[in-house]
Amino acid sequence: MDAQVWTSLLGVALGGGFSFLAQITAGRQAGRSEARRRQADVAEARRAERLELLQEFIALAQQGVRLAEQREGAGGDWETAATAEWRAAALGLIDRMWVCERMIGVVFPADFYRRAWAYGTAVDQVLWREYAHAEVSLHDHVRGAQLAFLEAARAQLGR
Repeated sequence: MDAQVWTSLLGVALGGGFSFLAQITAGRQAGRSEARRRQADVAEARRAERLELLQEFIALAQQGVRLAEQREGAGGDWETAATAEWRAAALGLIDRMWVCERMIGVVFPADFYRRAWAYGTAVDQVLWREYAHAEVSLHDHVRGAQLAFLEAARAQLGR
């Protein structure tokens, strides 16, 4: 009977030990899974924030080109086409675009920020007609920087 009691106690001890190890392992796996899920949630939130920032910057740049077209197509000379309303709209837009561009510098890597800066600068130049406009249209002046920016944006979002 003594052997039977010891065998039973040994079985209970081994069973309890294995159960304890299984619980620890399951707890660790659940913790790792939760950490991975939280990390994926944070990554998705950052991606959405970055996408929203890019969308805002692209929209502001497009509005800048449209304002430049409006001034260019107003007839008369370039200076008289810049009404007080046009200047107020242009200044407000360019301020918002530069703020957005600087936020890109905060959220994205430096090489991507340089592309946003080049694109924003090209828009700023056509808005105020500070480019060699005799040789190139305002769209041609902006196009190179715009395409480089969009290509870099696709690469950034694809990561």
